[in-house]
Amino acid sequence: MPKVLIISDSHGWESELLEIKERHQHEVEAMIHCGDSELLHSSEELSGMNVVKGNMDNDDNLPEEIDFTVDNLHFFVAHGHMHQIKFTLQPISYRGDEVGANVVCFGHSHIAGAEKAENKLFINPGSIRLPRSQHPGSYAILSANRDLSDVIVQFYTKDGQEISALTYQTSLKTQQV
Repeated sequence: MPKVLIISDSHGWESELLEIKERHQHEVEAMIHCGDSELLHSSEELSGMNVVKGNMDNDDNLPEEIDFTVDNLHFFVAHGHMHQIKFTLQPISYRGDEVGANVVCFGHSHIAGAEKAENKLFINPGSIRLPRSQHPGSYAILSANRDLSDVIVQFYTKDGQEISALTYQTSLKTQQV
């Protein structure tokens, strides 16, 4: 069962980011930072993570977007500020389609949530430092079985406590024709 840690908008927090990485490093196949870390690409905190550049990041070594696969999950990751995610998911959805992604991860709004549309799973892990909702600062872990019939996104506080109200479960299994 592949598991992927997704975090965003840590805005300069270093020890907290390291703590989260260390807490989950042996249980996840990949780690994603959706931008606005305000750290250098070469920093220890971002080492080993799939990272994109946010609107508050100044390191030009950070890519604007990335896509990669973990088993049957094809991720597209962007911060979201270039895709108007505060207003609509359509532009980032189109870009996800262009790269063949079935999971689209982004940050920018600081509002945690997950939803499925057009057989793609959209995940915003929220902000561990500056949340903009009734929920505390958060990050997410996506878990999926091999055929993607059971996909779960769970959200956690920076201290590792589950935020059960945000848990999202779906299927990304494609229909055979």
